[in-house]
Amino acid sequence: MRTAQHTVTHGWQVADAPGGLPLIGHALRLARRPLGFLASLPAHGDLVELRLGPQRVHLPCHPELVQQVLLNGRVYDSGGPVKDKARQILGNGLITAGRADHRRQRRLVQPAFHTARIEGYAEVMRHECEAVAGSWTTGRAIDVSREMQTLTTRITARALFTTDMAPHAVAEVQHCLRTVVRGAYHRAIDPTGLVARLPLTANRTFETALSRLHRRIDRLIADYRATGGDRGDLLSALFAARDEGTGERLSEREVHDQVLTLLLAGIETTAAALTWTWFLLGRNPAAQAALHAEVDAVVGERTPGYADVPRLAYTQRVFTEALRLFPPAWIITRTTTEPTELAGRRLPRGADVLISPYMLHRDARLFPRPESFDPDRWLPERAKDVARGSYLPFGAGSRKCVGDVFGMTEATLALAAVARRWRLRPVPGTRLRPRPQMSLTAGPLAMVPEPR
Repeated sequence: MRTAQHTVTHGWQVADAPGGLPLIGHALRLARRPLGFLASLPAHGDLVELRLGPQRVHLPCHPELVQQVLLNGRVYDSGGPVKDKARQILGNGLITAGRADHRRQRRLVQPAFHTARIEGYAEVMRHECEAVAGSWTTGRAIDVSREMQTLTTRITARALFTTDMAPHAVAEVQHCLRTVVRGAYHRAIDPTGLVARLPLTANRTFETALSRLHRRIDRLIADYRATGGDRGDLLSALFAARDEGTGERLSEREVHDQVLTLLLAGIETTAAALTWTWFLLGRNPAAQAALHAEVDAVVGERTPGYADVPRLAYTQRVFTEALRLFPPAWIITRTTTEPTELAGRRLPRGADVLISPYMLHRDARLFPRPESFDPDRWLPERAKDVARGSYLPFGAGSRKCVGDVFGMTEATLALAAVARRWRLRPVPGTRLRPRPQMSLTAGPLAMVPEPR
């Protein structure tokens, strides 16, 4: 077993992570208890080196180093073993594309998230949030996790395709996406790549779910090709996108991969973040009461809409704090494209760098009382003291999530729509355990809706 070794260069403390095992290094610890293991590493240095099998991975634990990596996309490109394996499954969309493809795709996809289109998507959000909030029964426990997944599936599907998906289609997308996300993560963290080739039931289930998801996307794209026109949705924007310099459009394959990427980002991550938000509110009655008070003052008896979002400041702080405690994007990977230096440590071309927003968000040196749920830490007078590079729910730099405004708008309207009608009471004894997969998902959460 290796002990922590330290060197200090230009004021930076560089260390080898302790507890590595022969041959596998820290892979077992990262697989068994990833969140706790990552959260323990800042105590060892500003830059900590791990071993995952034969690979060395560098983990910056200081926000300045994190900024150096995320803001220099030319030297630190998307990559690493997790990203490379995810690309084999999810295709070459915005999440997985290399720098050259990503720059071109970003230019083409960005107009789909223009403010004018967000306002249109907000109408979809308003309608679906009200429908879900109106479907619950007083005193009957609901699985908040499943309800939020249903909500984000319907919102994302309608924003993407401007269509009322049949209940069975919504259920199919939900089921397939959960299976794909879980399977993709298990494959990504397997340093040997052997598990995916074994004749296991889990592998067959994964392949079936992925095939079904691909077929549904292909059918929707074919329908658009046949009818044409701008329906005011994301898919129409993807088809209409044209590179101003070259006149080039997204290819059929690229449209498919972007749709799969947007489904993943728009459903799984937002649903998990909303579930964590209701869990935290359930454990903090004062915060839930403050949320209700703001919604009553801003919305009253109306259904909340796009114009209300800027006025729902506390609601947004609640979600911002939930994203700090449970960021869906809990790890970010990069690979160096050329030899470089980080914290005084020379990194060769092809070196893997791992960034953990979860780790940073719970560092007591960056956030006082980091385990406490405190929405008011995001009041302007307090938020100004948050160090750049320490809060990364949507990433940073050229690869910052293209749908960050979409997601914040959706979450704000969802919280307001539910809070206008209901107080959600936790079922006694309910516990929620973070499930690190491709995103930081939550398990079932039983809560009882009580009318307000």
